[in-house]
Amino acid sequence: MHAIVHGQVQGVFFRDYTRRQARHLGLGGWVRNLPDQTVETVFEGEADKVEAMLAWLHEGSPHSRVSAVDAVEEEPIGEDEGFFVLY
Repeated sequence: MHAIVHGQVQGVFFRDYTRRQARHLGLGGWVRNLPDQTVETVFEGEADKVEAMLAWLHEGSPHSRVSAVDAVEEEPIGEDEGFFVLY
């Protein structure tokens, strides 16, 4: 799954919470801030876990305010070696 998260999602530890949630669900992938103040994430794993992560992205972390999530299902590429924050 490839997703762009819009709203107040930078400067509120959104990437760290995303990493924690993805690891809790056993997903692989990454998350990073984009210059336009959105957050981009790619994650893969079992279908029910991917859906749970997508639902979590719509809710966001405690101090974030998610206004929209643009998500596109993509073919898995083997991102199963953990979940990381990219800088």
